[in-house]
Amino acid sequence: MSSRIEVLAAEARGCTVCAPVLPLGPRPILRVSDTARLLIISQAPGTLVHASGTPWTDASGDRLRGWLGLEPARFYDVSRVAILPMGLCYPGRLPRGGDCPPRPECAPLWQARLRAAMPAIRLTLLVGSYAQAYHLGPGRLEDRVRNFERFLPDYFPLPHPSWRTLGWAARRPWFEAETLPALRETIATLLEDH
Repeated sequence: MSSRIEVLAAEARGCTVCAPVLPLGPRPILRVSDTARLLIISQAPGTLVHASGTPWTDASGDRLRGWLGLEPARFYDVSRVAILPMGLCYPGRLPRGGDCPPRPECAPLWQARLRAAMPAIRLTLLVGSYAQAYHLGPGRLEDRVRNFERFLPDYFPLPHPSWRTLGWAARRPWFEAETLPALRETIATLLEDH
């Protein structure tokens, strides 16, 4: 990695801007490099990821890797795949369950700066509504996922791979039949000559 991305990544990992409101304290989790071609932007780490310090080390990560057709070794190869959530730290739980939204301070501090230091990125996966709203503006997640071709070659919108998505996908057979095969082909082509 170049010194620019290393310096920025170290600065991001040391961020404490939201410390007073983070229930488990700050632990920014990201994986960035100046050679990665694929960038995954999601919402924020959950408790398992906060504990492990490695992104997507939970059932959602297993599901996402299945969607992408990537085994863990390739998924975690930072020279190929960068991971930059909207919120770098675990934001806490909502009163009725589920994680809180990413902290609003985080994306304006880190998204553009870190993305600008990754010149090799060819495709950005926008995983979930928070990432899509930030990078694409207002719109419906289902419309974006179903019409993913509109956003290529720069973006590929996806739902968040939480357990809730199982029911969502069951009611939308086009996701398994059309979107996921296109996603796997796009990812394989993107990473094959790296």
